[in-house]
Amino acid sequence: MFENPSLITRLAVGKIIGFVFGLVGFIFLPYFYPESDWLLRWGILLWYTTLGAIIGVFGVFTYHPILKLPFPWWFRAPLLGAWMNFVLTFFAFDTMQAVLISAFGDNNTFHSPFWFTLEGAIIGLIMGYFATRLGGEGVKTVAH
Repeated sequence: MFENPSLITRLAVGKIIGFVFGLVGFIFLPYFYPESDWLLRWGILLWYTTLGAIIGVFGVFTYHPILKLPFPWWFRAPLLGAWMNFVLTFFAFDTMQAVLISAFGDNNTFHSPFWFTLEGAIIGLIMGYFATRLGGEGVKTVAH
């Protein structure tokens, strides 16, 4: 679709996809967790938009800067998504657990809030795929 690799395109694509996922969370969260307040809903919207920006920016790195190992998009994007959602879950453990218990019940496989880590990996994979497909990757995205 786009001929020239561009960091701005990567950022835009990542943020748009993140905004869409965040908007879905913003709209549907009250149906899964009726006790959700506006701060949680806005936090989800802004969190996934920011995650898209992070995945977009990290498309510049095709090799790990310290380990000097290949760092392809299909590894990098899910890793970043999983890590960021792990951090979110770590700091908001009680709230995330309440969301999952409200949605799936207490005696279910999905009662652990660390399932959000897997969700982050999947959403990161989607963001990384489209950011790379439409915006390219590597150092050539910042060179004009």
